[in-house]
Amino acid sequence: MKIALFANTDWYLYNFRLSTALRLRSLGADVVMVSPPGEFGARFAEHGIRWRTLPMNRSSLNPVREALVLRKLTQLLAAEGPDLLHSFTVKCAVYGAVAARTAKVPAIVNAVAGMGYVFTSDDIKARALRPIVSTLMRQTLGHGNSRIILQNPDDAELFAALRLAPADKVRLIRSSGVDVERFSPAMRDPAARHPLRVLLAARLLWEKGIREYADAAALLRREGRDIEFLLAGMPDPGNPRSVPRAQVERWQQQGTLEWLGHVDDMAALMRRCDVVALPSYYREGVPKSLIEGAASGLALVTTDLPGCREVVAEHGSDGLHVEPRSAQSLARALARLDDDRQLLHRLGVQARERSLRHFDQRSVVDKTVEVYNELLPAPLQDAEPRRWDVERNRAIRASMN
Repeated sequence: MKIALFANTDWYLYNFRLSTALRLRSLGADVVMVSPPGEFGARFAEHGIRWRTLPMNRSSLNPVREALVLRKLTQLLAAEGPDLLHSFTVKCAVYGAVAARTAKVPAIVNAVAGMGYVFTSDDIKARALRPIVSTLMRQTLGHGNSRIILQNPDDAELFAALRLAPADKVRLIRSSGVDVERFSPAMRDPAARHPLRVLLAARLLWEKGIREYADAAALLRREGRDIEFLLAGMPDPGNPRSVPRAQVERWQQQGTLEWLGHVDDMAALMRRCDVVALPSYYREGVPKSLIEGAASGLALVTTDLPGCREVVAEHGSDGLHVEPRSAQSLARALARLDDDRQLLHRLGVQARERSLRHFDQRSVVDKTVEVYNELLPAPLQDAEPRRWDVERNRAIRASMN
């Protein structure tokens, strides 16, 4: 049995889907990762997983270039001959569905983790692309021996309202999961007083609430509060709504926040923090930083919008909700946590409990395998039930070196 995983960056496959690949290999499958070239792809070899590159530019709209990408993807799939192709993001799902049909791949899974820029932004380019992308999705997704995986009920409702795919083809799996053993609470004294340390970890897109985060930091600093604001992540040149690097560097030079850039060991970083903030008004799937923060036992501050509300379900119980696009609302929530350390601790405990119930990576990966088994002629089954845990722990150690 051979399964191909296809995404628009090797970074995504390595950071979000390595555990899926290791689980599949433990079930006896041959796994191949497919993405554009990047610095993370070579790491798959350390885990015995093959990686194939595709000359794809995820922001390109050049029809000649895109036709070439489709041709190359079709050739790659025909040469590999996978029994199932699992594609991630809207563009990869559309391209993967077209190429897989031409290459006669027997089964297709399309994962759409959030509706992204085209369905989120109100700028002219996004509005112009929206009907085109919707039509392409209707024509390609959900046909034949296929399934669509969405991460939250809001996206499922949107898919139904726009008739993007048949309802009987859609499966809901909340998030890509988090390793609840690696991301675990640090031992700390809740009564000990120290400067509140807040982290926003995300791709640096305006819709993630980056400006509101910086403005809230400046506002609280003017009030004389001793709060540390950390920003982890890099600008995304492939997205029209990326925050310019110069702007992030300016915030750092002004002392508004500390920019960490890309962070390999997010678990270690979160053990040094108290709060994960994500004031997003992006059309999220289920944000990785929130479920990692929850598993780490940190208080969560986010918006009551699709994807984010899957992690912080009840304001004041498992986190705090803030108003979208409001630095003042974010600042008030963080000031509240700065003043009330018992609330800070209680929210972290509840977030950890919610992560164990809903976002454990092992459960998420096994649910994904169940979707595969709906499509494959012979189900993937455990030969060595504990092997995938051994492989996963080895991967964790390797990624921390």
